[in-house]
Amino acid sequence: MTYPEDPRKGENMTGTRELLSTESATILTTLAQHRAFLRQTVRDLDDEQAARRTTVSALCLGGLIKHVANVERGWMDFVVRGTEGVQGERDWQAEFRMLEGETLAGLLEDYDAVAARTEEIVAGLPDLDFDHALPEAPWFTPGARWSARRVLLHILAETSQHAGHADIIRESLDGAKTMG
Repeated sequence: MTYPEDPRKGENMTGTRELLSTESATILTTLAQHRAFLRQTVRDLDDEQAARRTTVSALCLGGLIKHVANVERGWMDFVVRGTEGVQGERDWQAEFRMLEGETLAGLLEDYDAVAARTEEIVAGLPDLDFDHALPEAPWFTPGARWSARRVLLHILAETSQHAGHADIIRESLDGAKTMG
């Protein structure tokens, strides 16, 4: 397995190269590492294998890739636009499975684009304290605000959790493990 490069050396939204803060770079490097674990879990699979349910759960590997990409995209929309960026109703059932016409290669390509956009957005932020009020929802404390830092940590936790789910699904599929 190869590990991602240190994102401190990248282009920001204006296309100029600049050094990210150590904190931003640490979070982005850790997130990239967990994305790489998730990608490693789907190595050498075809579309049928990526769409197959191997446990009592409704989850499949392709669905997990699609879900983490959608979650990251949605939260980064929130970082950029606040509650205006929050997606409306979502079909959560469809988000966790591969639909007709979807391919693992296409889902991974989308995930790569989402990751690149996240790094671009973070590079353009003055700091990670930039925040917005959360949308009204029963699972959020009324009046709570999330900073870009909190959003990135949430994305990291979500990616890590689903990388673990993916390990179980893959091992049930063909015995392969991400690590080992």
